[in-house]
Amino acid sequence: MRQPPAIHIREVTPRDGLQAEPRIVATSDKVALTEMLVDAGFTHVNVTSFVSPTAVPQMADGAEVLQRVRRRPGVVLDVSVPNAKGAARAVEAGVDAVSVFVSASDEASRKNVRRGREEALAGVLEAVSVAVDGGLPVIGTIANAFGSPYGDTVSLDVVLQIAGRLVDQGVSSVTLGDTSGEAVPPQILKWVSALTAEYPELPVALHLHDSRGSALANTVAAMDAGVTRFDSAMGGLGGSPYTKDASGNLCTEDLISLCERSGIATGVRLQDAVRISRFCAELVGRELPGRTARLGAEPQPSAGVSS
Repeated sequence: MRQPPAIHIREVTPRDGLQAEPRIVATSDKVALTEMLVDAGFTHVNVTSFVSPTAVPQMADGAEVLQRVRRRPGVVLDVSVPNAKGAARAVEAGVDAVSVFVSASDEASRKNVRRGREEALAGVLEAVSVAVDGGLPVIGTIANAFGSPYGDTVSLDVVLQIAGRLVDQGVSSVTLGDTSGEAVPPQILKWVSALTAEYPELPVALHLHDSRGSALANTVAAMDAGVTRFDSAMGGLGGSPYTKDASGNLCTEDLISLCERSGIATGVRLQDAVRISRFCAELVGRELPGRTARLGAEPQPSAGVSS
């Protein structure tokens, strides 16, 4: 197995982690959460999304959250946008980067944004153009890249075609999203290897969900394929409110624990991650699915790493 010396975590709790939660989190708490993440050492946070408040009520205060969060050198605060209008708002708000998404599954696209894959992609490409013209780097996320919960097949060829169109439009990086936890390690290795072979200079990231308990195993497979960029959320929070089986994200503190015990640097202390995860559990009013925060953050011996 190829093991990187370090990985980069894009923390998505304030946006993807909270977006489907029924309890509306106060604006001040969202600001405090983002500040805690940055204080803990995270240098990239997906803060909010500029979407219809009717569609996603939890994100209705996105602009205010972004305005109130203290900006710091070396820290990227990005905003997810669904279309060109959202991208224009992001440019006006002075964010550090924009994140767009399109589903590789035609059926999932229709369920999520009420448009087929090609029509949705055309709208996303418009959003990319607006952001790029506004001087912002763009993260292009391909949702359902490894499979669909609706029975339609997602092929590697389709994923590569979408990635190519995003790259041609000017995205800075491409993230493969396992939106409903369909992926298995051999598929992760195959998909990532094909994408990096096609675009060797393109930064590639993984956005993994843990619907079937495979997120950490898929993370290790992605590292073996050379990936060093991962999205994750505290306590395994998250999931799309419009996608079947889109349960929580790859758990941040579980990922950090795995890395610490494997000799892989993350730039974030496990104790800080556990503390923030427990704060998130208080915000949403329930126990979170992540394991490490329940076990505690006491140092554990590393098995098989060194002698």
